[in-house]
Amino acid sequence: MIDFNNALKAMTDAGVNPWPGLAEQLSARFNQQRYGDLPRWLDALDQLPELPVDTRRTDLDTVTVSGSEQVDLRDQLMQFHPWRKGPFSLFGTHIDTEWRSDWKWQRLAPHLSPLGGRKVLDVGCGSGYHCWRSHGAGAAFTLGIDPTPLFNVQFRVLQKYLGYQNVQVLPLGIEDLPAKLHCFDTTFSMGVLYHRKSPIDHLIELRDTLRPGGELVLETLVVDGPEGYSLVPSGRYAKMGNVWFLPSVATLTNWLEKVRFKNVRVVDLNTTSTEEQRTTDWMTYHSLANFLDPEDSTKTLEGYPAPKRTVVIAEAPTN
Repeated sequence: MIDFNNALKAMTDAGVNPWPGLAEQLSARFNQQRYGDLPRWLDALDQLPELPVDTRRTDLDTVTVSGSEQVDLRDQLMQFHPWRKGPFSLFGTHIDTEWRSDWKWQRLAPHLSPLGGRKVLDVGCGSGYHCWRSHGAGAAFTLGIDPTPLFNVQFRVLQKYLGYQNVQVLPLGIEDLPAKLHCFDTTFSMGVLYHRKSPIDHLIELRDTLRPGGELVLETLVVDGPEGYSLVPSGRYAKMGNVWFLPSVATLTNWLEKVRFKNVRVVDLNTTSTEEQRTTDWMTYHSLANFLDPEDSTKTLEGYPAPKRTVVIAEAPTN
């Protein structure tokens, strides 16, 4: 099993005090009877070699660990397939993930309040790529949450060699956090909003993770349209069955302001390309190219507008 004691200590040291029942939550999330592949992943994690590290870089587009010599870890790391968010490089083995998450970071980073010394929360963090980039930008403590067991194990693969204890990922969803934490300086929600049945409730949950005046960084799917317009797919969207609301940018801005976010600003609007999200050796399942109409790439297979994503930054209310 995963030992979460280091994570709990790191939270305490950062002033994000573990709440009553958290240890039980984490144990329940890593239930090996519930997740049949979990024992195999944990065994593969235990079998990773101990290697001397010369350089750790979380400030590069490719989060990198290197030693005095390169080591071929491909077979060991492939046991944690599929790798969705990255890229990473461990001792010369390059993990070419499905998403070029570095491109997303490049687009949003110039617009962030400086992360130096900040406490950061990353909701739906996957294997933790943006957690590591926050660390590289100077964050004092970064907590990622994602309920998917594989992503949590992948994070621990990376942490084994990166080593930084002020970056942690826990197998939780935002609904598992206590209400009104009000303790993070910056909260990221990247690619989560459209999976929530109630987007307004999600925005309130995000707001209440932040200290007064803290910064929300929200990335989500949007569609063209006026204020008040939101696409509610009747079935799947780009083969995803759990897509509920795709608002226009004006509607999204209205939602944020309605729940009392201030200084709401759109810092990026980008149509997702098949170069940014694609099948690779490290993620061999279908990806974006398989979700678009082969005759018209401006539409999904279902006939909806192709994925367009925005990044919006806003400030939590001060009272």
